[in-house]
Amino acid sequence: MMMDLPLAGDVFSVVFGLAIGSFLNVCIYRIPEKKSIITPPSSCPYCEKRIRFYDNIPLLSYLLLRGRCRHCGRPISWQYPAVEGLTGLLSLFLYIRYGLSFQYLFMLAFVALLVAISFIDLKHQIIPDILSLPGILMGLGVSLFWAHGFWLDSLIGSAAGGGALLSVAYGYEKLTGREGIGGGDIKLMAMIGAWMGWRALPLILLISSLTGAVIGTLFLLWAGKGYRARIPFGPFLSLAAVLQILWGNQLTRWYLGLFS
Repeated sequence: MMMDLPLAGDVFSVVFGLAIGSFLNVCIYRIPEKKSIITPPSSCPYCEKRIRFYDNIPLLSYLLLRGRCRHCGRPISWQYPAVEGLTGLLSLFLYIRYGLSFQYLFMLAFVALLVAISFIDLKHQIIPDILSLPGILMGLGVSLFWAHGFWLDSLIGSAAGGGALLSVAYGYEKLTGREGIGGGDIKLMAMIGAWMGWRALPLILLISSLTGAVIGTLFLLWAGKGYRARIPFGPFLSLAAVLQILWGNQLTRWYLGLFS
C-alpha cells in the first residue's frame, strides 16, 4: 500500500532534518576546535575508532547502541540525539509551514545555522564568526528571492539588529564597568535581522530578553552560581527567531491583545 502524499512529505522532512542534524553535530564538535568539517571521517572521541555508517544513522544508532560506543563502551554525549531530533522536528514544522518549496529550504538552512550556533554557545560560550558572518551574507542574498523590496528590509534589519545590541552592550558596559553582551551576540542579531527583516526584530528582542531573564535566573539559582556568572545569550536569540518564524503572527496578536 502506497503512502499518501501529505504523510510522505512529513516523513521526508523529518528524515531530511535528521540528516542535517547529524552533519550539524560534526560542525558543533569541530568548528570550536578549528578542525575540518569534511575530513577525517567521524570517530569516537575516546578510543578514536572510526564510526561505521551503520553506527551513524541519526537517532536510530544511538538507541540501538544504548548511547555507548560500540568499541570502547564509553557514553555518547546526549548532544548528538538532541541536535538530530531537534533539527528533524524543526524541519517538520517548517515543511508544514511552507510546504516543499524554496522558502522551506532557505528557512531550514537558517534554522540549522541557529541550532549549530546555539549548541556551540551553550558549550563554549562563543559564537564563531565562520557561522555568523557568512550567515549575514546568506540572509542578504536570500532576501533577493523574497517578495518585492524585502532586500531593503533585510539590509535595514541586519544594521538595526546588530546596532541595537551594540548600543545595549555599550550602555551596559558604561553603567557596570563590565561586558554584558559579546560581539558574537551582536553579529548573531545582525544575521537574524538579515534573514527576517527589521519588522521582526522588536518581538525577537522581547522574547529573547524575557526567556533569557527567566531561564537564566532559574539556572543560576539551581546551579548555585552568583549573578555575575555568564549566561550565553545566543540560544535565547535563536529560540526567539524560530518562534517568530513559526508563530510570529499569533504571538504578536496575543501580545497586543494584552493591552487591548
